[in-house]
Amino acid sequence: MNSMDECCNDENGKIALGVPLIYHFRENNNEQSLKVEDLQEYHDCEDDEDDDDDLEVSSLGDGTQSPAEVKLKIKKSLLELRCKIENAILGNFLLGEPDKDLAPEDVAVSREQLREISIWGVPLLPSKAHEGTDVVLRKFLKAKDFKVNEAFDMLQKTLIWRRENNIDGITEEDLGSECGNAGFLCSKDREGRPVCYQVCGVFKDRRVYKKTFGSNNRCDKYLRWKIQLVEKAVKKLNFREGGVDSIIQVFDLKNTPMQGTKELNSLSKKALILFQNYYPEIIHKIIIIYAPFWFYTSQVLFSRFMNQRNKKKFILARPQKVTQTLLKCIAPEHLPCEYGGLRRNNDEEFSPSDKATELKIKGNTVSKVEFPVAELGVTLMWDVTVVGWDVCYKEEFIPDDEGSYSVLLQNQNVEGSSTRNSFYISEPGKIVITVENGTYKKRKMFYRSKARTTVPMFILL
Repeated sequence: MNSMDECCNDENGKIALGVPLIYHFRENNNEQSLKVEDLQEYHDCEDDEDDDDDLEVSSLGDGTQSPAEVKLKIKKSLLELRCKIENAILGNFLLGEPDKDLAPEDVAVSREQLREISIWGVPLLPSKAHEGTDVVLRKFLKAKDFKVNEAFDMLQKTLIWRRENNIDGITEEDLGSECGNAGFLCSKDREGRPVCYQVCGVFKDRRVYKKTFGSNNRCDKYLRWKIQLVEKAVKKLNFREGGVDSIIQVFDLKNTPMQGTKELNSLSKKALILFQNYYPEIIHKIIIIYAPFWFYTSQVLFSRFMNQRNKKKFILARPQKVTQTLLKCIAPEHLPCEYGGLRRNNDEEFSPSDKATELKIKGNTVSKVEFPVAELGVTLMWDVTVVGWDVCYKEEFIPDDEGSYSVLLQNQNVEGSSTRNSFYISEPGKIVITVENGTYKKRKMFYRSKARTTVPMFILL
């Protein structure tokens, strides 16, 4: 892996903002003050709706041009970049000038290989007329405010970096299991974007930290693993008009070690720079959860240096708002249960295609959900999660026959992640879930159920 300066600057010398920078800020600035209105201003931007088209227009417009004129400039920039890349590929200098000492036959082979060059599985030669080429090129243009020469330079450096570090083959590498718990890909957001989770709390264990960052080789391996994780997410993208062409990153800062993490901070800075320089507009949103207050306030200070497009990419969630924030982007059936969703690893009972139903619970009210079951000899299973919980939760089976007894399955105050239960139906009746919201705050409940035929154990015996 190419060596990089630990200072958090991008290729143009501009400061790179994000998670690693805040670590650096915390270590060196412990007495910074912050105005309340600044916190409110940054908090409000969390809920802004995406408007990428307006941001593209604003990056080119100077206030005197109409939106139509600006969009025409964008199309012109794309056409110029296409021509520039076509000439560079056919002229055999997209990756730099060829070695003058090469034999003519080697130059011919190099030229043919360059015609087949691609990035993220998308051919770059415009004359091939691949539907994804323009989508990819627009990402580089957008990252450079549609300045053609700068976008071309960025693309060229990206291709050289990928070739020198064998990035195209990185997903097939075995980078060990020690990094596996520090991040994972899990399902998708509401728009179909892959979601990449980064879990920093695993490094609170000093043995794990030393095993991961104990030498330069291990540090390089960790950085390569972070790139591999993003590359696996990119492979799930569909670079075509209207396709899903970006990912979501979730940084879990719960139990993050506060001291003695020099190597982790340095590598996180390097990773941030790599993603900013070589994966333009691939990351749609960065959601930072379980962010402590010092992190939240520090991010606000540095957000003053962000342009509006980059500022809208960051969402910070305080511990009490984690599930609520994630559910805005990710459906409950796709959100892992440890974050308040319904998705479980290796789940044999439910799948993400089993959609959840939403129930809004007003403050100081009692709400009930019923699952009637008339068929005998089945086991009814159900998943339930309440955003924020802090409610009284009861499950019971009530038979249709008034002479039969009700069966209390669960009755407790619940604070935590989702709950799952099941009950064998031996007589007609219904499962009734009662949620008492004793607070003044509104709650959202998500639930789903399914029944499957079951052979009772006593028959098997």
